[in-house]
Amino acid sequence: ECMQASWDVEEVQAKGIQHLASFVKDKSAFPYLLTCTEVITLAMKVHTDSLDLQVEGCTLLLGILSQALEQGVMMALDESVASCLLHTVRKHSENEEFLPMLCTLLMMVSASEVAAENLRKVGIIPDLLSILRRFLHNDEICSSCCAVLWSLAASENNADQAVLESALPVTCAVLQKHLQNGVVAESACSALWALALRGCLTDSDYEPIAALLLDALRMNPERAVLVKNSCLALASLVRLSETAALAILLDSKGSGIELIKDEYHLHLDEPGVAAALCLLMNEMVQYDEVMLDMRSQKMEKLLSEIKLQFPFS
Repeated sequence: ECMQASWDVEEVQAKGIQHLASFVKDKSAFPYLLTCTEVITLAMKVHTDSLDLQVEGCTLLLGILSQALEQGVMMALDESVASCLLHTVRKHSENEEFLPMLCTLLMMVSASEVAAENLRKVGIIPDLLSILRRFLHNDEICSSCCAVLWSLAASENNADQAVLESALPVTCAVLQKHLQNGVVAESACSALWALALRGCLTDSDYEPIAALLLDALRMNPERAVLVKNSCLALASLVRLSETAALAILLDSKGSGIELIKDEYHLHLDEPGVAAALCLLMNEMVQYDEVMLDMRSQKMEKLLSEIKLQFPFS
């Protein structure tokens, strides 16, 4: 109430945020903190020029969201909160020190479908793409932004098709730049999967993107989530074009089929990986020429292994 009575007084907002932050570790205060997100983000929007207040506000929101995750509570932040966060993003879009924290906050917020939809509605995607282009070298920013992009692209709303299509080149650039960084590559592969599902690719994209996803698999074989999402992305490409299937078979760096076999044996206890691999193979066998090649590479043997390993799945 004190903060709401004095929106224009920066010191009141800063002190209010500091007081609220002192309750974050008190689990009994959590239900009350949940009701404060709009007040906090509005204070950030009103005093957007104050970097200190932005940092303290972000830190507090991250603390509340972390508590929510620990307690299994999904915070569906409304459109007014999304609008305030967008305002902060636009005001500080060139601040490389502050952006990693802000992008992490957006990533955590977008885990909720409702909040992701609200971020999409207020038009945050072009701002994310602009940040990615400007800070392609920054792994923290790239990882968080791609995760947000994945959440937003996975939405069933088709209003942003043209905007999402413009996300494809920069997402590929992120993956190319950070192939050896498993965290960033995993996030970028997830974003590419969502963009492929949304039909954001053209005929000329299938071969290079398939090759890029295979590179991500080769560079990060131990990351189960990356393997799963890369295979799902590849399956989406193959469903759309035989070119993608042939690119997997004839990749210049080695057989994609052998790579798939290696990945399965590396993740024998991961049903999600096995399911993604099966989906990919299921898409590949729709093309006669590809199926003949898979037979010659003894794919039936691998399928039998998977069936024995997961008989009830």
